[in-house]
Amino acid sequence: MIWLRSFLYLFFSLITIVFFAVVGLFTFPFPFELRYGFIKQWARINLWWLKVSCGLHYEVYGRENIPEKNSIIFCKHQSMWETMVLQNIFPPQVWVMKRELLKVPFFGWGLALLEPIAIDRGAGRKALKQLREEGDKRLQNGRWVVIFPEGTRMPPGEKGQYQIGGAMLAQYNGGLVVPVAHNAGSYWPRRGFLKKPGVITIAIGKPIDCKGLSARQINERAEQSIEMMMSSMSEETN
Repeated sequence: MIWLRSFLYLFFSLITIVFFAVVGLFTFPFPFELRYGFIKQWARINLWWLKVSCGLHYEVYGRENIPEKNSIIFCKHQSMWETMVLQNIFPPQVWVMKRELLKVPFFGWGLALLEPIAIDRGAGRKALKQLREEGDKRLQNGRWVVIFPEGTRMPPGEKGQYQIGGAMLAQYNGGLVVPVAHNAGSYWPRRGFLKKPGVITIAIGKPIDCKGLSARQINERAEQSIEMMMSSMSEETN
């Protein structure tokens, strides 16, 4: 039954990706807000279908910690799920992502419409400079910036090294970093086909004021906040 439900979700998801990518191309001449508003509907529909087909939904804790001013989101990365749900929780946003994703047919087209910060992770200092400059420009334009500081999806219970790029952007911009944790990987494993029914917990921590902090200090505080929330979720599950 889980296999069938997961297949139904995947089938629907692929069909809607093609539809929104093709129709979304016609929104290219319009402002970002309109393009984002259209593409965002794909995430909302898929979250709804995920609940209907797989019995998988979510609960959000800490909404009161979302600041009024656009900020930088440091989010745990375990699956594709969080890229959808963040659009449902936070205002219009752009993501820091590897450039190769833009080459994926249909999916990459939709991403390109949303002005992502697409970096070459092998470019070293050049990539860090791009992240800092383009990230600050997006923030100045009122966008939220989403960063997955571990750089790749990590299985539940494992922690990757928190990369310094996002913290360097936060130091340069001097705004707020909002830490976000979740346990989606326990229900939607990375590179996994099966989606387990249940309730994903997503927690939003208190914002970190980056003024006067070094990139290393910002990174350490964000990591501590996220991992503490992850530990709390693990204890509640057990």
